Amino acid sequence: MECVITRRAQFSASHRYWLPELSAAENVERFGPIARPHGHGHNYVLYVSMVGELDEYGMVLNLSDVKHILKQEVISHLNFAHLNDVWPEFQQTLPTLETVARAIWHRLAPHLPVTNIQLFEHPQLWADYQGNEMEAYLTISTHFSAAHRLARPDLSFEENSEIYGKCARPNGHGHNYHLDVTVKGEIDPRTGMIIDLEGLQKAVNDYVVQPFDHTFLNQDIPYFAKVVPTAENIAVHIRDLLQNPIRDLGAQLHKVKLVESPNNSCEVYCNSREFESNPLEIKQPVLAEV
Repeated sequence: MECVITRRAQFSASHRYWLPELSAAENVERFGPIARPHGHGHNYVLYVSMVGELDEYGMVLNLSDVKHILKQEVISHLNFAHLNDVWPEFQQTLPTLETVARAIWHRLAPHLPVTNIQLFEHPQLWADYQGNEMEAYLTISTHFSAAHRLARPDLSFEENSEIYGKCARPNGHGHNYHLDVTVKGEIDPRTGMIIDLEGLQKAVNDYVVQPFDHTFLNQDIPYFAKVVPTAENIAVHIRDLLQNPIRDLGAQLHKVKLVESPNNSCEVYCNSREFESNPLEIKQPVLAEV
């Protein structure tokens, strides 16, 4: 039986975003504070996922062996290091999350059956790399607070209560929503980026966080005047709002994950073929029951 196992590791390192072919002013304009001369540091958290068949001992791999390989091939090199100076590939490209994750994959792949490398710079920003040449994934995490009521206008209060329970009460209720937006794209061989991070954060803030934060979704967001704002429908609408702005930044929206509460969350994926025929068309979500 095939199984995926994941091993966690961590290291502390610094890096600097600086391209010598640009002037100091151009570097600061492009990269902001992370172009400062002495760089800055992070406590990186690394998750290495591996796939294989269970052996007679009930294991995919001996985790002691995995720990030793991780330390030998990755952690001993990167811990308390300045990433720009560690590995040869970082002489040609910047040590972004995307390129560091890719470099880790290529150092581990000869020794382990790696299926995914996930690298966190901090809890609100991480990258995934799955061995597909220069393709990588980048996720940003944010939040907003909003109220909603789950009720279809064509149904009675009793009928809505039968479907949505307490969520159908007339005056609504609120949540602190947590939102993860994942994009995918090709790593630029010089900058090491799949997307301009500041541009991505601005798009999510402009199209979602600012319009949605501290609102009553049913009344303040026109889309939800006719669509029940379940977590599923909110996630679908966020996907539709972000699809084109992210494409304009040179990447592709891959996934939207919306966490409504510690007990409830949903994920919607972006089917690029669905939008290629008519990228401006917004699909009507299916009303979700709870």
